[in-house]
Amino acid sequence: MSRIDLHLHTTHSDGSLQPSEVLALAKKANVTALAITDHDITSGISEAKAAAQHLGIEVIPGVEVSSYDGRSELHILGYYVECDDSLFMSRLASLRASRHRRNPLIIERLREAGLDVTYDEVRALAGTESVGRPHIAQLLMRKKYVSSAKEAFDRYLAEGKPAYVARELPTPEEAIRWIREARGVAVLAHPTWVKDTGDGLRSCITALKEAGLGGVEVHYSTHSKSQTASYLELTQRLGLLVTGGSDFHGITKPDIEVGYGRGDLRVDPALLEPLQAAARA
Repeated sequence: MSRIDLHLHTTHSDGSLQPSEVLALAKKANVTALAITDHDITSGISEAKAAAQHLGIEVIPGVEVSSYDGRSELHILGYYVECDDSLFMSRLASLRASRHRRNPLIIERLREAGLDVTYDEVRALAGTESVGRPHIAQLLMRKKYVSSAKEAFDRYLAEGKPAYVARELPTPEEAIRWIREARGVAVLAHPTWVKDTGDGLRSCITALKEAGLGGVEVHYSTHSKSQTASYLELTQRLGLLVTGGSDFHGITKPDIEVGYGRGDLRVDPALLEPLQAAARA
């Protein structure tokens, strides 16, 4: 049975596989269309499109833009963005620069905690402009300080932990505007990150819709059946698009597979046509 996957990461941000390797896994998973949504960077899309030519897979240009709503980090997925839009590329570059200002501070805190790590090691491991905490987690795994990326975040890197440093980020409304000005469709990624539930969640998503939000990532690897049903009902009530994806990263999320998530994810290809129509509108 065919499927699509609208949330995938590669080595161009914090994924562990090259775009061509992600495409090969997508082919095996019977994925007919996918979106490369690296964090704050679009450089992997052209490589993915080249790899897709002989695989019969449609590659949707995408990106995952980091934002902060005053209480927690929210991510806004952008689909069908114009990767040659100079203003959008400049805005994404500013987000990557904020990571480079933040990351050495994280490393400094790790060293103060007695861990022998350097930022040069992190950048060498990442091999990309979009260096983030998952790369630091990979280095901690490589040096045997932790056994998994989850342990790295739980012990050191998550908010409230010893090495956490806040980032300079746009508001979700600004991130949505950036995506729309690049002719893309803005979608709220993994809505479980919103701190509110019930009426609070509805108010949050309603406000984001007023700012130009086009959809919600209803189908996601870690959503329970009840969460999926709740997000689906809310999204349909608000007249927003329904999307979904695995959030595949590779080594830092080893239980997440392309197209299948944790094994039971299937994003219906029928969801793609409304997204395409919104991008053309």
